Amino acid sequence: MRHLVIVAHPAEDSLTMRVAHTYAAELERLNHTQRTCDLYRMGFNPVLGKEELLSGAPGHLACADVVSAQKDISRADALTLIYPLWWLSMPAILKGYVDRVFARGFAYESENGVVRGLLAGKKAVLITLSGAPLPLLVKSGNWNAVQTLQDTHILRAVGFELLEHLHFDSVVPQMANEIGAAHLQSAKLCAQTHFS
Repeated sequence: MRHLVIVAHPAEDSLTMRVAHTYAAELERLNHTQRTCDLYRMGFNPVLGKEELLSGAPGHLACADVVSAQKDISRADALTLIYPLWWLSMPAILKGYVDRVFARGFAYESENGVVRGLLAGKKAVLITLSGAPLPLLVKSGNWNAVQTLQDTHILRAVGFELLEHLHFDSVVPQMANEIGAAHLQSAKLCAQTHFS
C-alpha cells in the first residue's frame, strides 16, 4: 500500500515527531511505501487567501503547493494525520492544510448542505497527543467534540474509512521516558494492526 503521513509539530525533537518517524518506519518495515510530509519543516502556507478561495477552480488548482498536496493524497491508499491537540483542535498549520487541500471539487461536493465525499476507497488513521488525561476529556464531553469534528466532520465526510483514532494522553514535559517509549510501541502496533 501507499501511505501519506502528515505530521504537524513545530519541535523536531517532540514526542509527536518521534511517533511520526516510528509509525512511518514501521510501515516501511511492513513493506509498504510511505511519504511523510512534515508541514512545519516544509514551510507549508496554511493561509487560504481571498484569491485562492474565489478562484473558482476545482480544488484551487491555481496553487502549486495545493496541487502537489492533492496529488499526494490521490496517489495514497491510506492517509495518517499525526498532531497534538491544542485547545482540543489541530495546530493552525494543519487546519490550514485541511482548508486548502481538502477543497470542494477535490475532497467533496456539496448540494443543499449535504456533503458527498470524493475520497471514498481510501483509509485513514488519526494519531493525536494531548496533555489532558483522556478520562477527563471523556467525562467533560470534550472527547466527543474532538471525535465529531476531526473524525466525522473532516475525515469521514470526505470519504475516508477511519480505521483508528489513536490518542496518547498525559503528554507533558515531565513525562517519564517509559511512557514515551510505550507510546512509540503503540504507534508501531497501530501500523501492524491495520497494515500487516
